[in-house]
Amino acid sequence: MAGTAGTPGTPRVLRAMNDRAALDLLLEHGPLSRTRIGKLTGLSKPTASQLLARLEAAGLVLATGTSEGRPGPNAQLYSVNPAAAYAAGLDVTPQRIRAAVADVTGRTVGEYELATPGRRPSQPVVRQVTDALDGAVKAAGLARGDVHRLVIGTPGAFDPNTGRLRYASHLPGWHSPTILDELAAALPMPVEYENDVNLVAIAEQRLGAARGHQDFVLLWNQEGLGAALVLGGRLHRGWTGGAGEVGFLPVPGTPLVRQVTKANSGGYQELAGSQALPRLARELGIEDVPGGPYAEAAAALVARAADHATGPHRTLLTTYATRLATGLASLVSVLDPELVVLSGASLTAGGEVLRALVQAELEELAASRPHLVVGGVREHPVLRGALESALATTRDEVFDTSR
Repeated sequence: MAGTAGTPGTPRVLRAMNDRAALDLLLEHGPLSRTRIGKLTGLSKPTASQLLARLEAAGLVLATGTSEGRPGPNAQLYSVNPAAAYAAGLDVTPQRIRAAVADVTGRTVGEYELATPGRRPSQPVVRQVTDALDGAVKAAGLARGDVHRLVIGTPGAFDPNTGRLRYASHLPGWHSPTILDELAAALPMPVEYENDVNLVAIAEQRLGAARGHQDFVLLWNQEGLGAALVLGGRLHRGWTGGAGEVGFLPVPGTPLVRQVTKANSGGYQELAGSQALPRLARELGIEDVPGGPYAEAAAALVARAADHATGPHRTLLTTYATRLATGLASLVSVLDPELVVLSGASLTAGGEVLRALVQAELEELAASRPHLVVGGVREHPVLRGALESALATTRDEVFDTSR
């Protein structure tokens, strides 16, 4: 029936399209005047005034002050109402759950970290998740019910066919066949689950080194070695959610690893994962090899090696670059991406020096020649990707004025 919500070409839908365009401009540019919004959207002054009045009445925009320093009277400025909606993200590892809440503008308003050490969780996973979320919500001065949507990032992936977590046997407590139902019952908001490296790719595509790119591979090396595949602007997850689990990839230079899911490792992980770097450093006679968690030790070694132009530290870095390029060659030969983003502490610690070495090696090993860049989102990239994912869906729902 003409005039109903969602009917293309109706005045209601056209108004909603203009509303969303204006809201997106306010998110991108910050406070804008009615005149500026009219110029950016192509709307007349009366139509822009009606649009702003409509959005202000809906609680989506606020009058935030006036422009100064220009000839003529000061103009009223408008911005997106940050309290229009909130979204949350969780970054889950075997050691901790990091949680954050952001307002609809993308500003983080509350953070919390819950330690979860040990092979057997001291609390049920549902309790861990709710405690971490509640900590971030409390830090934001909100209640759990104020969160519009939650995205949880984990290692591995939940198989869409079975609902079971795969490729992450090292994550205790998350393998119950009823875990998703239990979490849905405990949480009042819609919850989505995503692979942690995929979330880093979302963060890089929205905010970092992959902005404007529709086809890219993100290689991640921190606690584990993994990849995210973005094809035609969309994440490719695969049939079971396991696309990008490149740590299991058989590669030359290391013995074949069989029963990889039981071993929770594979050829590429053994060759170039963080745990390989301290061992390689000792083989090269490097002294004072850092102890502690592999990811931290590897990042420290790589950062130190990037400062050396000769000697065993440079040999460490060039060997590491060759190992990284060995696995990457298989990926780029099949996918032919425009861009490869290097992310995770064991890669970003090497900066431009490591990037250039991997680029040169890859050009020797693969026929295609993607450009390699170092990731730009350095602070909590998994959590930032979870927030960006939750915010995208939240904005689509909250900013839809056609309903």
